[in-house]
Amino acid sequence: MKVTPLDLRQQRFQTVMRGYDRGEVQAFLLEAADDYENALRENDKLRQDVAKLDAVLGEHRGQERNLRNTLLTAQKLADEIKEHAQAEGALILREAEGRADMLLQKAQARLEDIQREIDGLRMKRREVENDIEALVRTLNSTLEFIREQDTRSREERVLLHRPRAVEAAAPRPADVTPKTDTQVR
Repeated sequence: MKVTPLDLRQQRFQTVMRGYDRGEVQAFLLEAADDYENALRENDKLRQDVAKLDAVLGEHRGQERNLRNTLLTAQKLADEIKEHAQAEGALILREAEGRADMLLQKAQARLEDIQREIDGLRMKRREVENDIEALVRTLNSTLEFIREQDTRSREERVLLHRPRAVEAAAPRPADVTPKTDTQVR
């Protein structure tokens, strides 16, 4: 049985002897009815607040689900981006290593070419030095020969211009011809 504030206000009791004071009972019932009515209003208000809070809670739970899904999606996306970046980084690294190897090979080949050129130039230098030394020796030999010939030529000229004691006294045979300067040289 549900008692409303109106029921409390309209309630009438029988009068008996030696019963309660009618005024006090009526005042108490009115006060109880007012308190009960206030409690019911507050209860209704609290129910409305609970309904509102349930609605807000439902929204928050929905937002939480959305946030969770978003976070999971973001985490998956971050993982995919990270994996993609790592794969791309590894690819770039492999390409760079390949290019570095190729550049190193080219540099090594160029170094070998330059070393061969240097060795060739050294050989040419030695050849030129040897040729110059041979030329100097030849020129020295030629110069010595010329000096020697020059010295002999002077000695022979001096000898030709001196009269010989034996030749002056004896007549010349017909088969002996005097030497000239051109023959001495």
